[in-house]
Amino acid sequence: MTAPTGPGPGGTVLVARMDNVGDVLLAGPAVRAVATGADRVVLLAGPRGRAAADLLPDADAVIQWCAPWIDPEPPALTGPAVQELSARVRAEAPDAALILTSFHQSPLPLALLLRLAGVPWIGAISEDYPGSLLDLRHRTAERGPESERMLSLAEAAGYRLPPGDRGALAVRRPLPDVADLTGPPGYVVIHTGASVPARAVPRRLAAETAEKLAAEGHRVVVTGTAEEREAVAPIAGDAALNLAGRTGLAELAAVLDRAAAVVSGNTGPAHLAAAVGTPVVSLFAPVVPAENWAPYGTPTVLLGDQHAPCRGTRARECPVPGHPCLNAVGVDDVVTAVHGLIEERI
Repeated sequence: MTAPTGPGPGGTVLVARMDNVGDVLLAGPAVRAVATGADRVVLLAGPRGRAAADLLPDADAVIQWCAPWIDPEPPALTGPAVQELSARVRAEAPDAALILTSFHQSPLPLALLLRLAGVPWIGAISEDYPGSLLDLRHRTAERGPESERMLSLAEAAGYRLPPGDRGALAVRRPLPDVADLTGPPGYVVIHTGASVPARAVPRRLAAETAEKLAAEGHRVVVTGTAEEREAVAPIAGDAALNLAGRTGLAELAAVLDRAAAVVSGNTGPAHLAAAVGTPVVSLFAPVVPAENWAPYGTPTVLLGDQHAPCRGTRARECPVPGHPCLNAVGVDDVVTAVHGLIEERI
């Protein structure tokens, strides 16, 4: 059931998305829609998504707070933590809030805290009965692109994208100058890691792909976090440039922006590549559905057995010996996909 009216035009609207970088980037079109009808937009993000929140266009301020019912390493929910959130929300004085979630997450714990912080109007997608916690209880199908699902909530609340905005992912520009890191544009990026191990590119495949692309004459850049730098070193080898740990998220966006194509698992940098319009070869483990989480709005080649036994388990570690959904992908499959995307882009 959808409420017939939203919070009304103008005012300050708080938009919450409490999980990872990719989730926050996918919320971008919904944030832009809200910004067309609000005077001011405040983002509420968790620590794992804060850097992405800072990159979204049309956000006037960001509040960072860790939601214990969402974070994979949840802190205790304490009185002081709740008081901190309440004080920061009250300081922004939002007239309304939209809580953006995935289908497996409940918006109701945050709705309760926002009510206690004095937010007068709250909307969210909720399968659970919300009582007086929500003014807008929006319903959607479980399957379908996450970005469109979140945008549908904004539209139900009366916020629509401006004319000409087709709902693609986007980041703030200009991006940092990374020419000193990468050299000229046109290289291929391989991003191997992921916060969920089951969704990462197998290291053997990443190393073979880097070596073969380099042997064909492509410049190859391998990216990752500072914690992944040692693991990335043998993948890059002598064939590729190892940028693991050398970029923040804005610099990584600039690296991806200058790339001809990106090879990545289902992780934040794949969505960051989509947000800068770079094609993606997506090594996608079906522990979550690709129709929800594949890179959105950019040319994409999806690789990996989407009907493997791990399908839909949401497992963090692959539950099937040998990780067959991705280990069955060969280096020739990846390189052919890279060639196709580059040729399509030329």
